[in-house]
Amino acid sequence: MSDLRVVIADAEELLRMTADEAGEGAADIRSRVQARMNQAKADLVHLQEAAVAKARAAGHATDEFVHENPWKSIGIAAGIGLVVGLLVGRR
Repeated sequence: MSDLRVVIADAEELLRMTADEAGEGAADIRSRVQARMNQAKADLVHLQEAAVAKARAAGHATDEFVHENPWKSIGIAAGIGLVVGLLVGRR
């Protein structure tokens, strides 16, 4: 996400730097690029909101599962810890 924001900021800076360029073709290209960048910004905001919503939903589902099944949760965590420990120990 941050990389996309940097690319958009760089493209906006490029548009500002070429604003003085004359010609109908240059103005047309600048307006098309600006429209696409606005759409990319809107898509980026939408994707970020969707990712946050999914992360919150997963967090709530995990929280409910842990509260409803505390011993099962402890067993799952211990199993995952064992597997990670074995994998790290092999290296």
